[in-house]
Amino acid sequence: MTSPYHAQGDAFGVYIHWPFCAAKCPYCDFNSHVRHSPLDQQSFVEAYEREINHMASLVPDHIVSSIFFGGGTPSLMEVATVERILAAISRHWTISTGAEITLEANPTSVEADRFKGYRKAGVNRVSAGVQSLDNAQLKFLGRLHTVEEAKRIIALAREIFPRLSFDLIYARPGQSEAEWQQELHAAIELAADHLSLYQLTIEQGTPFYELHKRGRLAMPDNEQSANLYQLTQQITAAKGLPNYEISNHAVADSECQHNLVYWRYHDYAGIGPGAHGRLSVDNKKLATVTQYNPEIWWQKAMASGHGMKEQEVLGGEAAADEFLLMGLRLREGIDPARYHAMSGKTLNQEKIEFLTQQGLLEQADNGQLRASSSGSMVLDALVADLAA
Repeated sequence: MTSPYHAQGDAFGVYIHWPFCAAKCPYCDFNSHVRHSPLDQQSFVEAYEREINHMASLVPDHIVSSIFFGGGTPSLMEVATVERILAAISRHWTISTGAEITLEANPTSVEADRFKGYRKAGVNRVSAGVQSLDNAQLKFLGRLHTVEEAKRIIALAREIFPRLSFDLIYARPGQSEAEWQQELHAAIELAADHLSLYQLTIEQGTPFYELHKRGRLAMPDNEQSANLYQLTQQITAAKGLPNYEISNHAVADSECQHNLVYWRYHDYAGIGPGAHGRLSVDNKKLATVTQYNPEIWWQKAMASGHGMKEQEVLGGEAAADEFLLMGLRLREGIDPARYHAMSGKTLNQEKIEFLTQQGLLEQADNGQLRASSSGSMVLDALVADLAA
């Protein structure tokens, strides 16, 4: 029987977390750290090599279809660091011909020579942290670059790399539909084949959270946020960049293959401080989390061969619920038979029919279930209802 967790031929990804940044943005709750002393990257990268070796011992003989350098700010990595990590991956797994290799970059940490070095090392896709095309809003978001620098990184990336994506944050305090429409049209004019468009969220532990708690940061209400989301879908679809996931938009056949690994609930190894992974071992889903603090992670990886903090075998229902939550983010939706194979439960047909009648769920001709545009805006509640 084919495994519902990871079958032969399924995509397999490697996520590399580089946790260092030049500055911490006030909205960011990612595992990112500012270090004011120069980092010895070549010493640090040895810990990455050791952890790659450990992960490969858990899931040997896999073919890597995508590699993603995320952060933090991976464009602070020296070219030699990227080269060594990619070499370590290729020593322990087979990197497929045509594998997507993405590196996140910030406009303030980019040089043409470094970009050319990344490309020579094997990186073929850049994801740029632009976030806004308005200088006042960039300052509000704590970004260190200007709009002109953002345009420079986009032009440079389009010249050097086969593929490019960049991020924007919308639904910001006081942002009108007209303002967002103007900014989005400008972004589409600059875009290549992919855009990631995220609504600003207030995450606990961030400076924005504290401001919001004190009433000093007024966020759009649910109706305003919904209107901005619907406007985003309409404009991008009309311009040939429809959403294939809640916040991600692409022209046909240009979807981010690495993120599809997550959303289709395939396996991926998480390497580096604070990285999460999902690996199928002995026909069970293993959830992995590494140490968050970079120095503690480095010490543990150098001493033990990995910086693992947690390893948890997910029960069938827990894995199935994750599959549901991830898969319903996609326009293609999920296969109910795979949910049944994981959980041993059949999704309640009466609930499916009710949620379909409410306009929150759609049933495709091929049997896939997917969230509607309205359902995508209340996805957590939709998943909870389906899985109950």
